[in-house]
Amino acid sequence: MSAFDGSSSSSSSSSSSSSVKRPNILITGTPGTGKSTLAEQAAARIGFSFINVGDLVKKHECHEGIDEEFDSYVLDEDKLCDVMEPMLAQGGCVVDFHSPEVFPERWFDLVLVLRTETSVLYDRLVERGYSEKKRTENMECEIMQVVLEEARESYDEQMVSEIPSNSVEELESNVERIAAWFANWQSNNTSS
Repeated sequence: MSAFDGSSSSSSSSSSSSSVKRPNILITGTPGTGKSTLAEQAAARIGFSFINVGDLVKKHECHEGIDEEFDSYVLDEDKLCDVMEPMLAQGGCVVDFHSPEVFPERWFDLVLVLRTETSVLYDRLVERGYSEKKRTENMECEIMQVVLEEARESYDEQMVSEIPSNSVEELESNVERIAAWFANWQSNNTSS
């Protein structure tokens, strides 16, 4: 059971450092699962900074050009991590990105992997105007649980939780669950 599912949410790898005042949360999942929406709303709810990694990649040119076949950037992981390190150093960030294995485990206290039913995901990808090839790739990714497996391989199992993201009701519930997790984290990590 992960800390998000009700077990103790005491200090993890990054919060054990005296320089970190608040935890960092990574929200990840296949494109179209609702990462940005949840991350932005959760950050606002708990008073954290929202970091959309895709925007950082573009703004700071943390890429080596565009992969024409998949219509996506070829990520420069080292440059991206260099840009993000000072942002995450003091904690209090909700980060949104689809590739959880890019970041060091020490940066995060909680990793949430959004999962979406394929019928819902397909409609979202069509709405975004994704090509058939890009839709197929992302649908296969979700079916094969690629992002979930990457998160489980990259982070301590206690940090990783899989959560549903199919409806507005689940979105609202997930925001409240994150707020409750943070309240629990605060009570376990505040010196008396």
